Amino acid sequence: MKHIVVLTGAGMSAESGVKTFRDHDGLWEGHDVMKVASPEGFRQNPELVLDFYNQRRRQLKEVQPNDAHKAIAALEEQYKVTVVTQNIDDLHERAGSTDVVHLHGELRKIRSSGNTNDIHVWTEDLHVGDTCKKGYQLRPHVVWFGEDVPMMDTAIKICYAADILIIIGTSMQVYPAASLIHYVQPDTAIYYIDPRPAMVGNQNIKVIAKTATEGMKHMLKLLK
Repeated sequence: MKHIVVLTGAGMSAESGVKTFRDHDGLWEGHDVMKVASPEGFRQNPELVLDFYNQRRRQLKEVQPNDAHKAIAALEEQYKVTVVTQNIDDLHERAGSTDVVHLHGELRKIRSSGNTNDIHVWTEDLHVGDTCKKGYQLRPHVVWFGEDVPMMDTAIKICYAADILIIIGTSMQVYPAASLIHYVQPDTAIYYIDPRPAMVGNQNIKVIAKTATEGMKHMLKLLK
């Protein structure tokens, strides 16, 4: 059974109504990203940061997986499929994908600010004063700017073992995630789906300039 690795970014969930990471003006839903997605921002204004993620968590309850999420999950009927996502939503899992690696953490999890391994499922609002058993403030289980990406080594190993790499809805400019394309074997087939592709196709990379849903429809035909 061939191993398909799917690397997804914000464009993957955009058609579900999840807003993309940054608007054209460099703001994240009206916020300076460093104020809501960095350790410094959390130290300076934890209320703002927690409220920002509370809003994202509430939004997640209102959206559903789109046809592209479902198409990726359906690939498991014929292939070994591993999803490596930069997204912190759970739409891949809700669509039925069973092997998902979250590079940048998960919105529906929180962890102790004093112990990175003290992680819990969390679906409601998180407030200043919510602490772990040892008294440390709880924080979103997401990777902020300036923090290590703990699942990166796992993702590298997964890409190294890929027979086919499908990249969907990412600019391939956010590192270290963007470097994953360099860890596949030289003979690995690579497909890049994005309506505004940031890469140029060549003999190794086939560019599909479509949205995630339309691109996956095209991808399924190619796989047949």
